[in-house]
Amino acid sequence: MQIDLSDGRVVAADSGVGRDTIRHSAAHVMAQAVCDLFPGTKYAIGPSIDDGFYYDFDIGRPFTPEDLDRIDARMREIVREDQPFVREEMSPADALARFAGQPFKREIIEGVDEAEGAGAVVSVYGNGGWVDLCRGPHLASTGRIPAFRLQRIAGAYWRGDERRPMLQRIYGTAWESEEALEEHLRRLEEAAKRDHRRLGRELDLFGFPEELGGGLLVWHPKGGAFRKQLEDYSREVHLAHGYEPVYSPHVARSVLWEKSGHLRVYRENMYPAMELEGAEYFVKPMNCPFHVLIFRSRTRSYRELPIRMFELGTVYRYERSGVLHGLTRVRGLTQDDSHIFCRPDQLVGEIVGVMDLTVEVLSALGLGEPVIHLSTKPADTIGTEEMWAEGTAALRDALDAWGKPYEVAEGEGAFYGPKVDVHFADAIGRLWQVTTIQVDFALPERFDLEYTGDDNARHRPVMIHRALYGSVERMAAVLIEHYAGAFPTWLAPVQVAIVPIADRHAAHAEGLAARLRAQGARVEVNGSRETVNAKVREHELQRVPYILVVGDREIEAGTVAVRAHGTPKPKFGVGFEEFAGEVAAEIAGREREHRF
Repeated sequence: MQIDLSDGRVVAADSGVGRDTIRHSAAHVMAQAVCDLFPGTKYAIGPSIDDGFYYDFDIGRPFTPEDLDRIDARMREIVREDQPFVREEMSPADALARFAGQPFKREIIEGVDEAEGAGAVVSVYGNGGWVDLCRGPHLASTGRIPAFRLQRIAGAYWRGDERRPMLQRIYGTAWESEEALEEHLRRLEEAAKRDHRRLGRELDLFGFPEELGGGLLVWHPKGGAFRKQLEDYSREVHLAHGYEPVYSPHVARSVLWEKSGHLRVYRENMYPAMELEGAEYFVKPMNCPFHVLIFRSRTRSYRELPIRMFELGTVYRYERSGVLHGLTRVRGLTQDDSHIFCRPDQLVGEIVGVMDLTVEVLSALGLGEPVIHLSTKPADTIGTEEMWAEGTAALRDALDAWGKPYEVAEGEGAFYGPKVDVHFADAIGRLWQVTTIQVDFALPERFDLEYTGDDNARHRPVMIHRALYGSVERMAAVLIEHYAGAFPTWLAPVQVAIVPIADRHAAHAEGLAARLRAQGARVEVNGSRETVNAKVREHELQRVPYILVVGDREIEAGTVAVRAHGTPKPKFGVGFEEFAGEVAAEIAGREREHRF
């Protein structure tokens, strides 16, 4: 299906441009409907976003669910009227007059006038007598919007600044067909079932106590067991691939962060300074400066390189409250953080090695094929143009040598170097940005890092920053949602639950549990007075991989009844030693499928 745009182009409706334009047009129609229904509305911005759109408003009170129904109905009237989207260009002065009474629009226009000066041009789009400040394009007319749905209401500060007015944000989604819309809503329903925040509560994995402040959490015992498996696996893999473990403190004097560039570029994301004995200290937002100090601690030879340092290092970033989201956006996070110091001639090979390791680790966790973005120089950086050019070229060469397709994300690099962002698909097809691989010439320069070459001269190493999980917290969230809480046995907080049929079977059940624990399994014995069916149901809801039921018959025969999570019926007459051996092998092999 092709759609006509207001600038004369014809594009596929299901293309990126097509969907973006459909959603942008739907956002304008929503704003028009709100202004029609609520005279005096102050409207702010309304972009398209991934899978949808939103618009921010001030109507003097919160929206209600009934308001959404009215807005939806008015939008459908506007779509039926098939109003053309018409572009108009004007000077900032004329635009200010056009948007009299619209303070948010006027602020945007004044910013354009200040930035561009004489000759500045402002574009607007009008339809049906309503007008909006916009670069465009849109669809040719409102009637070309194929399918949309309003979804929810939220609060949002103007321009994301908590010191500015709080606005009401309405979210919606729009697609190229009713079928595509329904499929998207089905995916959203499935995603809601997998929401790691809800499952974290239901499975008793973690919590965000109010006393800690937003974005800081505690891991409960079951969550701690799950997290430990992720950390242990990460340590094991890194040691096997030539990484050396290091440790660093959680705070450092301001001189370190000044030298690294963090205080100039990253300070707004750092916790405030602490004054101690006449010096300023900051909790660390990143681990990299500490690893630089370790490299610099003694003379290095070219024969030692590459040096691969690894740390499960906890860092603290003062994210704004509006962007905090469960485990995926927190203020305290632990990274499986590594920094590779190498010679320039080793750089491409080391990057390829990191990408190979990324796929090895994330595939073992059950995630799909990687989707790769090369992120280039942002606006505010450290380092020279030559450093950025050389780093970007090395990443391109490595990606080309690796042979997988990638896209370029202009201006999305870190402040100290270009990077590769690796996304992986979960069980319902959503992409999660997980691994980052960054090339850095700037920090070695700022800290005057050197090694002695085979010519006995001093040379500057290159740094690679990389975290395969991104952070342990984010990876935990991804896996909770990917598996919907039903983890492979090796990751499960409780791996085996034993249910004695009656009180007289409890001692035998405890004996079986002790034998399983002796081989490293995590086991619970359910000694409650509930019925067997109720106890089995409880462990099923907790997604325990294996439930063993024991009674007189099992004790006499030396067997157990085994019920694997998600299976309708148990297997009777399984020898306990057979079960114990198979489960031990399943856990040791980090297998993703149950053996029973």
